[in-house]
Amino acid sequence: MLHNIMVISYFVSFMLFVGCESKVQLPKNLVVKAVFAFGDSIVDQGSNNHIATVVKSNFLPYGKDFNGGIPTGRFCNGKTPPDLIVEELGIKEFVPAYLDPNLKSEDLKTGVSFASGGSGYDPLTATIVSAIPLSTQLNQFKEYIGKLEGLVGKEEANYILGNSLFLVVAGSDDFANTYFTAGVRFKQDINSYTDLMVEKASEFVQELYNLGARKIGIFGIPPIGCLPSQRTLAGGLDRGCAKEYNEAAQFANEKFSTAIDSLSKELPQSKLVLLDIYNPLLDLIVNPQKYGFEEVERGCCGTGTIEVVVLCNKFSGTCEDDTKYLFWDSYHPTEKGYRILVDQILKKSINNFL
Repeated sequence: MLHNIMVISYFVSFMLFVGCESKVQLPKNLVVKAVFAFGDSIVDQGSNNHIATVVKSNFLPYGKDFNGGIPTGRFCNGKTPPDLIVEELGIKEFVPAYLDPNLKSEDLKTGVSFASGGSGYDPLTATIVSAIPLSTQLNQFKEYIGKLEGLVGKEEANYILGNSLFLVVAGSDDFANTYFTAGVRFKQDINSYTDLMVEKASEFVQELYNLGARKIGIFGIPPIGCLPSQRTLAGGLDRGCAKEYNEAAQFANEKFSTAIDSLSKELPQSKLVLLDIYNPLLDLIVNPQKYGFEEVERGCCGTGTIEVVVLCNKFSGTCEDDTKYLFWDSYHPTEKGYRILVDQILKKSINNFL
């Protein structure tokens, strides 16, 4: 029973991005050769298709609006943040998973995703749902570097890595699956747990830097208490936003900000940027009409209250018009939601990577 609750709650972790109809004006002197992603389901481009975990989305209705309607393992109806970012930067159409058996050599030069749905900064988080932990994602990246050097030579590989954008998206599952659901909150207070998250995140960023990464965007924690599944599980009879969850996210974000500022001073030539997702997503939830949304408390899949991953399937049914919904399932946004968020994030933060 506990495992089922944790799996349901996993649907509750997340982080976002986007791109609007008006293209973001990119700085002329910004060079981005490739985009790489690490973390959880927000940037998992199909990694979990190739491991033994229940956290999968390689079946309909997932991916119904992506590349001909064939599910790829993206936790969305269409494109996800990495896809939208490479699109905005003019690099390529989408970012493939590193574990994709059909991965082309050209994709090694322009970026891949190592992310795994259900992963987090706390090593226990990935273990709960048998996801690929950040430590293994890092090992895969080391393997990737060897392949890239074999393809273009060490000098060119170093140039690509030094002029690429690295996205780190994690932390939501640490709260949703591990801290609040798995009972860690009864053994550890929120202050010490967020200290653990920040410590592990800092270690991960340091490792990326040591391997050649210089432009690293670390996503903050979103208002997880307002995700449809978290409303259902912890929002009371009226399914309001779970206040305690949102307060935990804000608390963690404050610590992440301090830690990233400190790391930036220690790592020469690094551009470490904390990307705020909390406030942009909350604004979409509080002011949906401003963005053309009609439903922000339920997902498009099934009842929209709890369906996610295996619970969101071909028998669930979907809403008539997903462009009116902020969320695709009970914890991942629709492509439209991601586009709006990515657009805002890039406009606000892209200059910080110069």
